[in-house]
Amino acid sequence: MSKKSKLLYTPEQRIKRDQSIWTLVQGLLAPVQFLVFLVSITLVIRFLITGKDYDYANYSIMLKTFFLLLIMVTGCIWEKVVFDKYLFAEAFFWEDVFSMLVIFLHLSYVYCLFNESLSPNSLMILALCAYCAYFINAAQFIWKLRIARKEYEAHQKRALTTNEVFQQGYAS
Repeated sequence: MSKKSKLLYTPEQRIKRDQSIWTLVQGLLAPVQFLVFLVSITLVIRFLITGKDYDYANYSIMLKTFFLLLIMVTGCIWEKVVFDKYLFAEAFFWEDVFSMLVIFLHLSYVYCLFNESLSPNSLMILALCAYCAYFINAAQFIWKLRIARKEYEAHQKRALTTNEVFQQGYAS
């Protein structure tokens, strides 16, 4: 790792992250939300192709929106515990910015649904836009998880190497 690159977590933040119940909550909610997304996008596309099950598609989008908001609130708490900021911590700044777009699109769908301001097809297109943004945002977070895992592995490798050098020097 170059000297200019900054670690995703400081050692203290990593400890807070690993000890926080909110890490587990996020780890459980994220795959549930993704599963709801997969079912919902299937229902949305089915409606757009066949014109069937409009109500089921709407219910699924509302459920997806509920999970999105739930994971956002719990994510803010997690971010506060780990980074001492509810949102826009440096390590997840751009993910949080894009999350605002995702939330805006989902809530726009809810607004348009309840105000009947879009046709059913237009409403489903809006849902697909929200889902595209969600998918990109999910990929951002998965990418950060991979970075964190690689940083941890590099840290473990350095610690092991340092320990081996120490033990060899001590044995000499």
